[in-house]
Amino acid sequence: MLAAMLRCRVLTSSVAVAVIVGLTVAGCGLMVGRPGVEQRTPQGPTAEDMFKLRGVAMNGREPNFTERHQWDSLMEQKISEYLLKHPEKANALNVSTFRFLRQVTTGMDQEQVLILLGPPIEVSENPARMEQIARRYWPQIQGNATTVWTYLEGWAIYIAGQNVVDITQYLPPGV
Repeated sequence: MLAAMLRCRVLTSSVAVAVIVGLTVAGCGLMVGRPGVEQRTPQGPTAEDMFKLRGVAMNGREPNFTERHQWDSLMEQKISEYLLKHPEKANALNVSTFRFLRQVTTGMDQEQVLILLGPPIEVSENPARMEQIARRYWPQIQGNATTVWTYLEGWAIYIAGQNVVDITQYLPPGV
């Protein structure tokens, strides 16, 4: 009986050690952080993603149900008002992306971007700054964009005239 109890204790201790080692290894993996992101894409962030990011940045938490509901109602109102004011855009091919997905895409105008993402963190017309933000994609963007708007999570929206001409995202590894 005593021998059985000792074997049980050793087994329990071994399991506990294995669990602790596993959690430690997993914790170390989390400390390393996520891999970096560097992309050029025709589809940028969604309005909902940006809303959540701003909530976390301002309040240290994602918006609650009431805040999300109020935001959703306001967003629907802004989009409806925009489409009433611009009926030619209501029939455009990308209207579903604007109205239902609420995602910034190339070809959208500045007003649509502001409705979806809100005001940018930074606005620059300086080619040197735009090159710095565009990183390795600058050769493709140079000459096409006159302004860059930057947002949370490394998103950059490049504009020429009134329209979005390019979108990039850069997040260094571990952020």
